[in-house]
Amino acid sequence: MLIESLAQKTKLALMTVLATIGGCTLICGFTVWCCISLVTKEREQIYILDGDIPFLAQRAQLEANFTMEAKAHIQLFHQYFFNLPPDNDYIKWTVGKAMYMADGTALKQKQALDENGFYSDIISSSAVCTIMCDSIQFDEHERKFTYYGTQLIKRRTRDLKRSMVTTGYIESVPRTRNNPHGLMITNWRTLENKDLDY
Repeated sequence: MLIESLAQKTKLALMTVLATIGGCTLICGFTVWCCISLVTKEREQIYILDGDIPFLAQRAQLEANFTMEAKAHIQLFHQYFFNLPPDNDYIKWTVGKAMYMADGTALKQKQALDENGFYSDIISSSAVCTIMCDSIQFDEHERKFTYYGTQLIKRRTRDLKRSMVTTGYIESVPRTRNNPHGLMITNWRTLENKDLDY
């Protein structure tokens, strides 16, 4: 009777210890999960100081703005590359700015235009080239874009209107002063560049 009672008491004590350890483990796990989620939530908040007064601001998620930033980067690159007045120094400056935003494929196109006398023709004929973005299709998963634009070349004799379609891919790079979006256009090529009828 005494042995049986001692075995039951030992079994009860063991069950109590195991239940206590299990309960403590659950409570500790829940506490750690709560702390991690609280720290993650706090890291999304930014305080901005206006003098001595702090203002709470929410940090935007990169994924939410990526498509918008990619389209802005693509449009800015095309403006730098194709908006050209009859000024050699300005052309060098704007095309140089465009080269910071794309890889060597853009440099190859620039060299091909230079060899064909495109830039010297603009200067000699006092032409003004402008490009207007019609639309940009962007695939977030492949990071591939297709740019649709209309290029207007104004000369003294006549004006030309051309359709412009280019394609390429977007890669993330560190942000710099010359590349504020932190994106790089790769494998850029022109699919269509033809005259339009008025």
